Amino acid sequence: MALQPPPLREVLQQVNELIGSSGIKSEVDKSVRALMQSGLSKLDVVAREEFDAQTEILKRARTHITSLETQLEELTKELEKLSD
Repeated sequence: MALQPPPLREVLQQVNELIGSSGIKSEVDKSVRALMQSGLSKLDVVAREEFDAQTEILKRARTHITSLETQLEELTKELEKLSD
């Protein structure tokens, strides 16, 4: 099972706690956010909503394929009966 990186919001919160109320807080925040987004963009990931949508499409496709396989079996049996 692959390890999941912590959410960006959690990382930013930890960085904010480390630097406290110093004047560089906003600059560090921007830099960390840009670094995290750059790293995430290099990964081959999709949004959860897209994953769920594709999962639902796959379920429907599997159901349809099963139905078509059943129809094909029935038609094959009928064809064999006519051949005899």
